[in-house]
Amino acid sequence: MALLDLLGRRWALRILWELRHDPATFRILRERCDAVSPSVLNLRLAELRGAGIVRPGPASGYGLTQEGKRLIEALAPLSDWAQRWQRRTMPK
Repeated sequence: MALLDLLGRRWALRILWELRHDPATFRILRERCDAVSPSVLNLRLAELRGAGIVRPGPASGYGLTQEGKRLIEALAPLSDWAQRWQRRTMPK
């Protein structure tokens, strides 16, 4: 339940999604997460760091820890399901 609480917070999954391939700076994360305020982004990054999912990266950026990468792998079936669901429910 603790993980679901953390990931259910606004912007948490989006931040993980944006870090899934490469580290990113705070500025880049803000640009990619369209409407997130700097204070909320800071808070989410602190929470994700505290959970051991995100780490400070090179050049003042952020990246996924090994546990964060494992979490992304664990979420892959959910992403696959969501893509199938979108194809079924969205008109062509």
